Amino acid sequence: MLKAGDAAPQFSQVTHQGKSVSLADFRGRKLLLWFFPEACSPACTIEAKSFQEHRHYFDENNVALLGVSFDVVEDNAAFAQKLGLDFSLLCDTSRTLGLAFGACRDEKARYPERISVLIDEECRVMRIYEQVDPRDHAARVLADLIDEA
Repeated sequence: MLKAGDAAPQFSQVTHQGKSVSLADFRGRKLLLWFFPEACSPACTIEAKSFQEHRHYFDENNVALLGVSFDVVEDNAAFAQKLGLDFSLLCDTSRTLGLAFGACRDEKARYPERISVLIDEECRVMRIYEQVDPRDHAARVLADLIDEA
């Protein structure tokens, strides 16, 4: 089980823009991987909008945002376009990120659990959010970042 202080699992994944990103791309800044069950579902829409609305605060705190679902590129691209998201959504159709970060139990999981993992500048796990309320999750993460500063 992944816990605070562990090295974050390495990954290389395709975004909704069809580009490949890896954990190493974010070395030197914090990264929040937020897993969401399904593009365009009501709760996921609330959560994504909240991250978008708080985006400038994440930027001010040197935190990159990456949403992660098991959706295909086309579904995540439509979701990002519909909401005007200016951060990437990863398309973990193989469930490798979900398994590595504890968002699912096996490769047959239909959806990832709604969890988030905050990773530091050295690619170590800072915090794992296992009980996520999509209505206030972005604000909760920001409050934790301010408390740690």
